[in-house]
Amino acid sequence: MTRDEYDCIVIGLGGLGSAAAYWFAREGGGRVLGLEQFELGHARGSSEDHSRIIRHSYHTPAYVRLTRDAYATWTLVEEDAREALVLITGGLDFAPQDSATGIEPHRESMQSAGIEFEYLDAGGIMRRWPQFRLGEDVHGLYQPHGGLVMASNANAAHRRLARAHGAELRENTPVLSIEARDGEVRVRTDTEWLAGRSLVLAAGSWCNGLLGHLGVNLPLEVTQEQVSYYMTFNAAAFAPGRFPIWIWLDDPCFYGFPVFGDYGLKAAQDAGGRRVTADSRGFEPDRDMERRLSRFLAHCLPGAVGPILQTRTCLYTLPPDRDFIVGAVPGHDNIFMTVGAGHAFKFASWIGRTLAGLAAGRTPGAELAPFAADRPVLQAEDPPRQYRL
Repeated sequence: MTRDEYDCIVIGLGGLGSAAAYWFAREGGGRVLGLEQFELGHARGSSEDHSRIIRHSYHTPAYVRLTRDAYATWTLVEEDAREALVLITGGLDFAPQDSATGIEPHRESMQSAGIEFEYLDAGGIMRRWPQFRLGEDVHGLYQPHGGLVMASNANAAHRRLARAHGAELRENTPVLSIEARDGEVRVRTDTEWLAGRSLVLAAGSWCNGLLGHLGVNLPLEVTQEQVSYYMTFNAAAFAPGRFPIWIWLDDPCFYGFPVFGDYGLKAAQDAGGRRVTADSRGFEPDRDMERRLSRFLAHCLPGAVGPILQTRTCLYTLPPDRDFIVGAVPGHDNIFMTVGAGHAFKFASWIGRTLAGLAAGRTPGAELAPFAADRPVLQAEDPPRQYRL
């Protein structure tokens, strides 16, 4: 076996890892290698599809403040890529007055951060978007800068630009072991040992398997989720510019998109899937989840519901508090990790840039303590779990 040396090795080249490799290469961190165990752009994880929601609306002021950085970072990538990756459609959060989640945390958080939004009662929502059919007890928040990130395009742009800035990216290269010694990280593939000054783990649902090589195990739960695409007979009424991205803030929580790309209207239930592992998951749709979603759409968006064109599965990797993990692996000051908690794609480029900065020895531009891998809930033996956002 041979041995090669890098300034940074990134394991996992989905949405977060591709961004980390790109930003490390772009901002002069040195020689960077990205390793992906499957083919680039594979559909076994969490990152690939034609759209993900981006929004300023969030349940805590800390996340709302971070959304400013998320939008700004995507703008920098768009300028480098010379292509649009974010589409602004406006965004609606809505719920019944007695919902399990409520819109008040989102309203208060946006107010505290000075984000523009508008409060609407049910009548106001339906006057603006007559596609909705809502009861009088429903109210909502409209945020004009909500929209979508073109997810697969963004991943491909990060990887293309990473290579343009000098990164080496390898697909179909599983990592068999990781060792940390004498200030260096050593990674073994099936053909060689690779050495790095720093390491970034962005392996999603495979994260704990890799952390095990370092004697670390975190209380992460993997669930199999899905999104469905519906034939929409009046597609023009649900096109961007006439229809927003939306989130129903109740239990269950549902969310959806305008008609965009090659498929019809896209919608899903958030965090409603069964517990799996990265290896035991399947690719067949959960028909009960499909029925729950279709019933909701038939009630609130009757004009959107035609036959299901396609249902795609994906994985969520969930810390107990559903906050991200972004920072150093416990006990290792040159190994960094991230877990997206099923809502990270809007922040993907910002997270990648932050990880790249940490790996290059730079001070982060945001407070990362709430996202630390050694925060108390991640050290508890049997932590309480709360997955609503």
